[in-house]
Amino acid sequence: MAPKTTSTKSTSKAELKNKTILITGGTGSFGEAASEHLLTRGVKNIRILSRDEAKQDAMRHRFNDPRLQFYLGDIRDRRSVDKAMEGVDMVFHAAALKQVPSCENFPEQAVQTNILGSENIIESAYAHGVERAVFLSTDKAVYPINAMGLSKALMEKLVQARANIIGNNGTKLISVRYGNVVHSRGSVVPLFIDQIRQGKPLTLTIPTMTRFLMTLDQAFGLIEMALTSGGQGDTLIRKAPAATVADIADAVKQLYGSDNQVKVIGIRPGEKLHETLCTFSEMAAAEDMGDYLRIPHGHHKNFSETKAKDFSSDAAKQLDVQGVAKLLMNVPQIRRDQESWTQGHAPTLGLVRKAK
Repeated sequence: MAPKTTSTKSTSKAELKNKTILITGGTGSFGEAASEHLLTRGVKNIRILSRDEAKQDAMRHRFNDPRLQFYLGDIRDRRSVDKAMEGVDMVFHAAALKQVPSCENFPEQAVQTNILGSENIIESAYAHGVERAVFLSTDKAVYPINAMGLSKALMEKLVQARANIIGNNGTKLISVRYGNVVHSRGSVVPLFIDQIRQGKPLTLTIPTMTRFLMTLDQAFGLIEMALTSGGQGDTLIRKAPAATVADIADAVKQLYGSDNQVKVIGIRPGEKLHETLCTFSEMAAAEDMGDYLRIPHGHHKNFSETKAKDFSSDAAKQLDVQGVAKLLMNVPQIRRDQESWTQGHAPTLGLVRKAK
């Protein structure tokens, strides 16, 4: 049984003009990319709520736009959240502890931030009459085996539980799930680039490990789809392609003309060989929206025996080395860095020109 197909176009644009938007964890990779998009869309204000004063200062100087307002605070502190939330139309909740090893070593911190902090966002958004709030989740929340995934899965459950109570008469709460957002802080591609620059071996966990891949622009596109097409308590995903970590490493090496060795270090605690963005039961009820899938809230109510399969990284469209390189070169930061690097380092392979 395939997901139900709708005529909704994947290029839907949210109406953002004259809106005040709060981005939690807004000094991170997603927050910066989202701010770039939002500032071209006629928003009234963008509020950045984060704990890092230095990153806020750097972002303030980078954008130099009075519509960007900064709130120093922690989502664990309801007073900080309420102060930033007043007068907000939409919330993009990106603040989280995202690193699997950190959450494995300090699971209580994952609970405080990813679960209780997210509850503060939910309750404050509802109390302040916010129109829509989108909560950024992860493929690790599906069949979770690590503390980070478990905490994000519980965040999704908090969203759904509150959506049941609110119904259609208040703040619309929607979740989105991401895979590996290339060039986001802490992801594997910047790690490989740094290792190349330092002349170190590229460290792979297991060469056959697969991961979903998407750009920061595509991550913002998923938010827009959630705003325009997500219903109360729904979860949306992008039908992202995947690649093995070996092919990702080879693509980065070829783009940078690198002959660095590769060192296999083995799987780390809490990691999976393959990730899943959508379970088989969710797929049975999901709505196919072109490049996206919408998982309706309460999808289990319509569950029936089905041949639907998980949407997993080993079964999704697989990118080869050339495909990964092409995707990476669509990321402006990587393209600029690669061009700067290769000007002073003669490429040893011919992929650079082909990938542009």
